[in-house]
Amino acid sequence: MDFITPLTIGLIGSFHCIGMCGPIVVALPLKKHNLLSKITGAILYNSGRVLTYSFIGILFGLLGRGISLAGFQQWTSILLGIAMIISVLFPFFFREKITIGNLFSGFASRLILRLKKLFTDRSYSSLLMIGILNGLLPCGLVYVAIAGAISSGTVITGALFMMLFGIGTIPLLLIATLASDAIGQRIRSKMQRVVPYFVFMLGVLFILRGMSLGIPYVSPTGEKLAPKAMVEKGSCCK
Repeated sequence: MDFITPLTIGLIGSFHCIGMCGPIVVALPLKKHNLLSKITGAILYNSGRVLTYSFIGILFGLLGRGISLAGFQQWTSILLGIAMIISVLFPFFFREKITIGNLFSGFASRLILRLKKLFTDRSYSSLLMIGILNGLLPCGLVYVAIAGAISSGTVITGALFMMLFGIGTIPLLLIATLASDAIGQRIRSKMQRVVPYFVFMLGVLFILRGMSLGIPYVSPTGEKLAPKAMVEKGSCCK
């Protein structure tokens, strides 16, 4: 398995996380009078997110396993790449009047209500639960990581892909949590602008990988874009 890709998605994607989840990070009910308690709370919050991402990876890795067994994995890589590019262009064409997140607004609202209740409790367990629920909030970068989990083709690699993605987001978010007062809205907005270009580039790479053009590391030669069952049937008839 390629460990670099999910870590890179997480690391660069964390710029987007600071822009989108900045208010949550700033408002975390940390015990700020003690640095060790503050660090422990921040780690628990981020650990909760990683746990959720890993569970999501298991679910979508299972889906990817079924796709792989059917022999459509390369087609899936192409379609996921196209979806990534569309997700970048979608807000541009609709001037952000319609976004992917709008489709899950009802679900997000219920989660936010639950999160608000947890923010009144400064216990470590509430910080862990905030992280777990935060991992369920609609997020374009999480969808990109899910695409990688599906493309991985197995349950284990799907879970690892999402776990590593979550770990990749921790360094910058941990810094943002501990230095929340120093990161204003203007800085978060600038960080968020980097992400669409990165997602677009990833989409192109997914498409190239699915096309199996024989380009080392970028688009290695793989099986033909046909279901395995069809290939085996064809070979038997010869």
